Amino acid sequence: MVEERKVGCFYLGHTFLSYSAENVIMAYIEPSEFAIRMVDAGEQKIFMSTKDTLVRAFMAGAILALAAFFAVTVIVQTGSPLSGAMLFPVGFIMLYLLKFDLLTGVFTLVPLALLDKRHGCTPRRLMRNWGLVFVGNFAGALTVAFFASFILTYGYNTDGGELAAKAGSIGEARTLGYQEHGVAGWFTIFIRGMLCNWMVCMGVVGAMISSSATGKIVAMWMPVMVFFFMGFEHSIVNMFLFPFSMIMGGQFTIMDYLVWNEIPTVLGNLFGGLLLVGLPIYWTHVRTNPERRAPRVATGSRLVS
Repeated sequence: MVEERKVGCFYLGHTFLSYSAENVIMAYIEPSEFAIRMVDAGEQKIFMSTKDTLVRAFMAGAILALAAFFAVTVIVQTGSPLSGAMLFPVGFIMLYLLKFDLLTGVFTLVPLALLDKRHGCTPRRLMRNWGLVFVGNFAGALTVAFFASFILTYGYNTDGGELAAKAGSIGEARTLGYQEHGVAGWFTIFIRGMLCNWMVCMGVVGAMISSSATGKIVAMWMPVMVFFFMGFEHSIVNMFLFPFSMIMGGQFTIMDYLVWNEIPTVLGNLFGGLLLVGLPIYWTHVRTNPERRAPRVATGSRLVS
């Protein structure tokens, strides 16, 4: 039995809750260990049933959409984009702790199972997972867009006020605003999508660094806050924001939304999550090369390094 050394305690009602040095140390997980967990997670998602994949994706899309609605409301009411960015990660944390799946996350994790040559993991099954998660996320986000628009307009009988006007202007600026710059605008969205999923997947991976709920929450909060405040493009947030904007009177079309936001954002999210998070961690913490050491040279009866 390992002797437990108490390093602190909390008083809760009539109960003392103590923790040990060993428990504190074990809250941190080495990258070499959580990198394997990333591959395991990708494999598990590939073989998940259709029903479970769709339900988890639907709930993830719905929760993230509600968080986006909440954050935009905070920004409109307080006039502080930073306040909205600081509070938005609440939704991301909830869906992660409940093991729901976002397209941005499976873009990063699922390909690792193929790279690691896990048995039965094929490109066809990867595309199946991505397709199901996309459909589930979109359905969840669209459902919340209709809920939000309904309650703002009392069943579409009023104009929705300042929040509706803000949503409409965001939708126009982030479709028609990019369109004005042509190809450069399209690649601007693409790169914003890459930067977004770099931060989002740092949150996903960061949550694997700790075995405690508090550690996971802190590790997720910071990068997600960064992406939201910087105005990077997240495909699932946009699945809510742009339909909501159109319902609220945004002057752009479905084709504008798809060509000048959703498609380049999805592609940017894919490349950003995989190239800037998944592959670097896999190549350096799973496929680790041997250490380089100076050769040992014999001098007389001794070996000198």
